[in-house]
Amino acid sequence: MNKKILFSFVIFSAFLIYFYLSFEAASLHIILSVRLPRLMLSFLTGFILAGVGYSFQVMLNNPLAEPYILGISSGAAFGSILAAVMGLYLLMPVMGFLGAILTMILVWYLSHLGGFFNKSKLLLSGIIVGMFFAALISLIMYFNQQDIGNIINILMGNLGHIFSHTEWKIFLAVFSISILLMFYLFLLSNQLNILTTGDLVASSLGVNVKQLRKRIFVICSLLTGITVAYAGIIGFIGLVVPHLVRMISSGNKKFSLILASFGGAVLLILCDLVAMHVAVIELPVGVITAFIGCPFFLFIMARSR
Repeated sequence: MNKKILFSFVIFSAFLIYFYLSFEAASLHIILSVRLPRLMLSFLTGFILAGVGYSFQVMLNNPLAEPYILGISSGAAFGSILAAVMGLYLLMPVMGFLGAILTMILVWYLSHLGGFFNKSKLLLSGIIVGMFFAALISLIMYFNQQDIGNIINILMGNLGHIFSHTEWKIFLAVFSISILLMFYLFLLSNQLNILTTGDLVASSLGVNVKQLRKRIFVICSLLTGITVAYAGIIGFIGLVVPHLVRMISSGNKKFSLILASFGGAVLLILCDLVAMHVAVIELPVGVITAFIGCPFFLFIMARSR
């Protein structure tokens, strides 16, 4: 069954990539300089968000856990927006990355108040920190209304980033680092699988539960910061795709994590293709993911009852 699912993904992905690159492309220059970078950004963003969402949900044993709920997306968006209103457009990815790190430290510290880790505290801390950064973003929007367009692109998700020659080199380096971090996350999936049996059982089997959670949280936070810094906030990919994967795959966490990551990449590429061509003007891809994600999430809630 797993091989059939992977084979179907490969065939569909190959067709989708070909269609994405060639549809209404006037020349090879457009494909290489515009479509290919956008495709790589879409792939990386969806790949990371779905993989991170799946890891958070397994680690915290909570189907609602994902980067946005944990506040990391809001912190990264705040950093990128701050750079934009200061006119430091080249530093937007760096500032977004730093915003994610700051959020990660705050949420992790708050979740350990009282001297021990608490899953519920982590989620509540993420929501509170996320609301705080959302308030700061609203304040920036109020005092910098001339930059509303740039801010909305970050808040609603924008995969149409035009890379300069220098930015393209930086992005390729970031892309490579991100893939390595995701590979390390895959290596941790066996321990993550053991963690689902409970903290006591996992500890008795030789898993350092505290260190494992810390590693996963740090890696996922860094990866989220990278995606938000380049693509803005794109919701529901990290929430919906893991649910779909659990519906169609086995209990093997390593396979499920790989399937979720590639599934997120394929879904976001498909959503971006729709966003580019469904209307006369290009729509923010976050709007498309929300249109898909909201009804699906309501379906999951109704089904769970």
